[in-house]
Amino acid sequence: MEWKNELTQLLGITYPIVQAPMLGITTPAMVAAVSESGGLGSLPVGGLPPERVAALIREVKSLTAAPFAVNLFVYEPAPSYDRKAFEEMQDFLQFLYGANRLAVPRVNFDEVPFYSWRDQLPAIFAAGVKLVSFTFGMPDEAGYKLLKEHGVTLIGTATSVNEAVVLKEAGTDIIVAQGIEAGGHRGSFLGDSLPQVGTMSLIPQVVDRLRIPVIAAGGIMDGRGVRAAFNLGAMGIQPGSLFLRAHESLATPGHKAAIGRLTDTDTVLTRGFTGRWARGIKNKLLQEIEASGLQISGYPYQNELTQPIRKLARELDNTDFAVMWAGQSAGKARAWSTADIFAELVRDTESPNH
Repeated sequence: MEWKNELTQLLGITYPIVQAPMLGITTPAMVAAVSESGGLGSLPVGGLPPERVAALIREVKSLTAAPFAVNLFVYEPAPSYDRKAFEEMQDFLQFLYGANRLAVPRVNFDEVPFYSWRDQLPAIFAAGVKLVSFTFGMPDEAGYKLLKEHGVTLIGTATSVNEAVVLKEAGTDIIVAQGIEAGGHRGSFLGDSLPQVGTMSLIPQVVDRLRIPVIAAGGIMDGRGVRAAFNLGAMGIQPGSLFLRAHESLATPGHKAAIGRLTDTDTVLTRGFTGRWARGIKNKLLQEIEASGLQISGYPYQNELTQPIRKLARELDNTDFAVMWAGQSAGKARAWSTADIFAELVRDTESPNH
């Protein structure tokens, strides 16, 4: 198995294995463990205030001198959101919480925070970060110019061939092709449709259209998946669910236990939790939101609306009301250290049995 290629050279890593940035799951310790193992750790900072971004980058740097990427949510909030729909959903949720004896504060529509990726760039540049990945969209022309002026290598997320082409033409250096199997948020950003293309179909079509490195994401949990991705033309892989049960993961014990019980059909795509399409484990909160028939606000409003219950559910480890992201193959995740999970993936890929 030959690991070295154009991607490892571009990123300055030994193995073309990128840990997926999972906001609310990934810790600086997880990022550092992957980078120290020879892969590329990814620090998610989407929607966080600039001072928090700076602190998290400092924490990763205190744990490793190896390269790591910082992941941004690049999108523009819609010019207007429906206050009436927001409050109707909030009233419904408050009734639901009360019926389940959960005291959850209301959210003020006018105080929903929005920290743009643009606000985060100064902290990233000041820290000397040279690898930036992004999802939900793409920087504007001025954003690309600024990032390039600071010598940043850009990794964009695509869920269709068209998205990959648009990203490349704008100046993106590396494409993460995210199959529909992947857990967490979809990176879709062109139009209102949700591309539902599997990894096995997406990778070769993107590779055939582009002449830049492509990283495969979605459903890759062992050496077989890594080899399949490389056989399809990918130069790297980006597993996320693989690390959900890692010791360094922020997933609660209940979330980790639920992942351990997952079958191939136990996850669903939903906008109910955040307002953006994402794959996770169905539970009482999601079933009630979807059964309500109420309009779901766009991101970040729906996301902010469910934040208080998600915070409480995390504290109580209440899986009925938590948000538990997971991919279609997440049931194969192991409750090991990040370093051991990474080392096993390398060993399994190199095994002559595969």
